[in-house]
Amino acid sequence: MTFVRSVLFFLFLVVITPPFSLIAILVRPLPPRVRYRIIGAWTRLTMFALRFIVGLHYRVIGRENLPSHSAVVLCKHQSAWETLSLQVILPRVAFVFKKELLRIPFFGWGLGCMPMIAIDRSAGKDALVQVEEQGRTLLEQGFWVTVFPEGTRMPPGQTRRYKVGGARLAQVTGAPVVPIAHNAGDYWKRNAFLKYPGEIVVSIGPPIATQGLTTEQINGHAQVWIESEMRRLFPHHYEAEHLSAAA
Repeated sequence: MTFVRSVLFFLFLVVITPPFSLIAILVRPLPPRVRYRIIGAWTRLTMFALRFIVGLHYRVIGRENLPSHSAVVLCKHQSAWETLSLQVILPRVAFVFKKELLRIPFFGWGLGCMPMIAIDRSAGKDALVQVEEQGRTLLEQGFWVTVFPEGTRMPPGQTRRYKVGGARLAQVTGAPVVPIAHNAGDYWKRNAFLKYPGEIVVSIGPPIATQGLTTEQINGHAQVWIESEMRRLFPHHYEAEHLSAAA
């Protein structure tokens, strides 16, 4: 049944993505907020299909922690799911993503018409400057700039050093940081065709005030909260750590 549902979901995307890419190109001259609302209908339809075709839904903890104005979001990265769901869970979202995604037929064309930040990850400091400049503009326009500080999707129970791009943007703009933990990788694994039914838990942490903090301090606070919350909500992914500590 999981395979059949995954096939039906894939066919759904094949049907709706090409026309939405054309719509995205047609509305590109419109203001960013208008474009976001129109093109974002693709995301809302996709989330609907995940729920009713795949049987994959979600539950949000800590929604009351969201500030009343735009912020920098630092989110755990396990799956493609969070790139969809955060557009529904949060107010207007602008992702920082690798520019290679723009080469994907139809999907990439539509993505390029959204108010987002596409970076060349090999550009080093130039990529950070791009995030700062474009991120500042998007924050001023009311978008929540979302960064995956691990830089790539990591399997459940694993992590890597958090990169400083998102924390740097928050530090230079004074925007608060909203940390987010979740377990999407349990149901939609990296580069996996199969999507499993179930309930993803998304936990939104208290906003981190960034005035007076260094980039490293902001990044450290966000990492401590996210990784601690992952271990609190999903301890089964970290049993090896407990065994190692006990030994």
